[in-house]
Amino acid sequence: VQLQASGGGLVQAGGSLRLSCVASGNFVSINSMAWYRQAPDNPREVIAVINDVGTINYADSVRGRFTISRDNAKNGVYLQMNNLNLEDTGDYYCNAYIQTDGLRFPIPYWGQGTLVTVSS
Repeated sequence: VQLQASGGGLVQAGGSLRLSCVASGNFVSINSMAWYRQAPDNPREVIAVINDVGTINYADSVRGRFTISRDNAKNGVYLQMNNLNLEDTGDYYCNAYIQTDGLRFPIPYWGQGTLVTVSS
């Protein structure tokens, strides 16, 4: 099972970016999917989560500016980021709890980081 993230880049403050992450491989189902952010010299933090029935939660720092969504047919999770500010700079990681055949419960998988740099 692999998660492939894409969509990072350089953007001016106030701008927008859309991150994508798609799961591939052999698995039974995907439970929750999430986006994490790791700013320079800071620990990785969860910023948005969506579960398998569409319940969503956001970190206070991104609520109202970021929107998480998922496309179950494509095994994808997306993060629309609007009104970006300098504090949004960091590596963004997708995460998914995936149930594979033979396991009793889903386990977490991580995509590679995609760098978002917000300039003034």
